[in-house]
Amino acid sequence: MKESPILGFYNISVVLTYAGLAAAVLGIFAACGGHGIFALGCLLFSGVCDMFDGKIARRTKRSEDAKVFGIQIDSLCDLVSFGVLPAVICQCFFMNGIFGTVISVLFVLAAVIRLAYFNVTEEKRQQETNENRKYYQGLPVTSIALLLPPVYLVVEQLGKASNAVMTVFMLLVAVLFVANFKIKKPGKIASAVMIVIGAAIIVCYFVFFR
Repeated sequence: MKESPILGFYNISVVLTYAGLAAAVLGIFAACGGHGIFALGCLLFSGVCDMFDGKIARRTKRSEDAKVFGIQIDSLCDLVSFGVLPAVICQCFFMNGIFGTVISVLFVLAAVIRLAYFNVTEEKRQQETNENRKYYQGLPVTSIALLLPPVYLVVEQLGKASNAVMTVFMLLVAVLFVANFKIKKPGKIASAVMIVIGAAIIVCYFVFFR
């Protein structure tokens, strides 16, 4: 195999993963700058990219090394997009106490554990079968892209109680990341509905909350 002058494997699915990562980094900057809604928009965009990169990857001709690389790079990017970014958003706008900070750290740690576990099991699964995964083990970290925006908009209206409510929410999600239960993977229709819901959340914010 001819060596490339640039490290890595490149195809359209990986580029889409990188786009989601870029949006997440912008979202982190936005949250730190006090722009919560823009940060949520970046989170949703990262979720959309993640929703399609795997589907595109399965339809792309790749070497075995490229497949393993895809699994690893997807999880690394997911850690930033759906682990670090949500934690930063909540830390910047709600969970600013010591206990909230501890929960933010635990949230990222739970995301790391889940993603590492997924990498091990998914690589083994792909060696044994070419079938698409039908179930997730535990709550997928990408689900925070759909869960956090509506919770953010509701909690934002709670005033002094917002810190406690968001802290409990993030702790619950962190536990579900590493809990050992099965959840059915959404199909095409469910995925499309999720995208519409995400877009509707942002539109509703500007219509009813601005």
